[in-house]
Amino acid sequence: RLVADAHALEKDGVAMVAIMSNDFEHYPDDAPDKMAVFAKAHTMPFPYLVDESQEVARAYDAVCTPDFFGLNASGALQYRGRLDNLKMNGEGARVPELLNAMQAVAQGAQGPKDQTPSMGCSIKWR
Repeated sequence: RLVADAHALEKDGVAMVAIMSNDFEHYPDDAPDKMAVFAKAHTMPFPYLVDESQEVARAYDAVCTPDFFGLNASGALQYRGRLDNLKMNGEGARVPELLNAMQAVAQGAQGPKDQTPSMGCSIKWR
């Protein structure tokens, strides 16, 4: 889903980047070489970066993986939350929360007032 949403957002002029902030020295499954294999296997159409110092995660107050942050063209935070809202729409499908929010921002709107907090594994801090 993330790859499909990235392609859709790219058409709207929205760029995406993944940043891995986990302490991979103590959690070797998150080592950059393994993450590169993961990114390639899932054909991620965006850069997959490593936040070795964990400064980026701290600057954004990231708490888990994944934790999505959507910025407008000026760099102002417009969305913070999940890829999908776990609540189903009327047709029984998940609501593509990140996609909807960032498509609206790309069209000049503000991010949604109601945002679903991120959920996932906690960041592995040093």
